[in-house]
Amino acid sequence: MAIDERARHQLYLRLEEHLGPEAATTLMEHLPPTGWAEVATKRDLDQLRAITKSDLDHVAAVLKADIERTTEALRAELHKTISTHTVVIVFATMATSIASVFAAAQLH
Repeated sequence: MAIDERARHQLYLRLEEHLGPEAATTLMEHLPPTGWAEVATKRDLDQLRAITKSDLDHVAAVLKADIERTTEALRAELHKTISTHTVVIVFATMATSIASVFAAAQLH
């Protein structure tokens, strides 16, 4: 049996007759607004907690794997860039040194 607002109001009026307005209000405030079928049990919450933890563990594992792949790719790109720049610097230094030797030889 679905409980609608009309039925709830009638219950309140009956309680008010027998208990008084303050006690009737207090008692009605302790009832769920949509019926007991909609209230979660401790078992419901435990199952939800387990599923949520499992989902979060999966997301964490996927995120960790993504970070590791990205880090490895970044490391490889950085290594390549540093190697290229090192070669350029070495050859530029050698060319400058050779040019300096020839310039010095021309002066003598």
